[in-house]
Amino acid sequence: MTSKRVVFLLLAVIVAGATAFMARAWLQSERAALIAQVGAPKEAPVAPTLQVLVARNAVHTGQIVKPDDLRWQSWPEGSLAPTYIIEGKRPMSDFVGAVARGPIAAGEPITDGKLVLAGTRGFMAAVLQPGTRAVSVPITATTAVSGFIYAGDRVDVLLTHVLQNLTGAKEQHTATETVLRNARVIAMDQRLDFSPGDKPDVAKTATLELTPKQSEIVTLAVKMGDLSLVLRSLQDPNDKGDADDDAPAEPGDSFTHDAQVSHLIKPLDTTVTPSDPPKQVVVMHGAASVRQNIDGSPVGGGDSTPAKDKDDKPKSSTPFTRTITSEPQ
Repeated sequence: MTSKRVVFLLLAVIVAGATAFMARAWLQSERAALIAQVGAPKEAPVAPTLQVLVARNAVHTGQIVKPDDLRWQSWPEGSLAPTYIIEGKRPMSDFVGAVARGPIAAGEPITDGKLVLAGTRGFMAAVLQPGTRAVSVPITATTAVSGFIYAGDRVDVLLTHVLQNLTGAKEQHTATETVLRNARVIAMDQRLDFSPGDKPDVAKTATLELTPKQSEIVTLAVKMGDLSLVLRSLQDPNDKGDADDDAPAEPGDSFTHDAQVSHLIKPLDTTVTPSDPPKQVVVMHGAASVRQNIDGSPVGGGDSTPAKDKDDKPKSSTPFTRTITSEPQ
């Protein structure tokens, strides 16, 4: 092979390589231009969102809202209602302690119209169950378990008062009776909720949820003696648990006399001394006489004896009536 042929072969290889490289570059540039002209697929834009206050758990009518019942949730900005609560504009604490006007489903946005805020008009009325009343009673540290009773607890209402002896004796007796059982406490002073870690606070009044008749009973009991609230256990086997949360209070069914506490006290005498028999009179109707009570009622059987003359004939006389008082025999 001559040198000319070798040179020619090398030139042919170089020209072929350059041509292939230029063709590849041209194809890439054309592809890029075509993609730019048609437009590459783009990712869908992310809609801006805001944090909206929603119910974490289902809230029923009349329930007092606690911090665990609320949370912030992302919400598309384009579907926001003007009544929604947006993070940064109002704090969640504004709605803790409020009362639900109606049921709120889990995940449903919270609005002012769905809650009654504490301290506003109608707040206490929203807490009450239908057909019940709110009644406040005075309490002290010894009559309210040293401040360990909170709103939402269930208590028994005890009345301690002095009993007068029915026989008229001067001695007096003291008794304690349970006038109501399982009454729901809806407020202590003006607080309807408490936060974990709060120290027990001795209130001066406790507000109970009662029926109209029970409200009369408690109001009268306050005037009769001293009231005490007895805290009921959450594990009471006589209660029905969560299904009994809205149950009304029940009448009391037990009592204790002071003689049952101390054997040195004479038992209460409940016997009643019979009253004196009514006074009687004898009414004369001509020759007949009738015995009757002073109020005019007959006495079992009256005696009617006609008067006679010496010939055993009825004695004629002018009719007259005479009343003679007769003392009881």
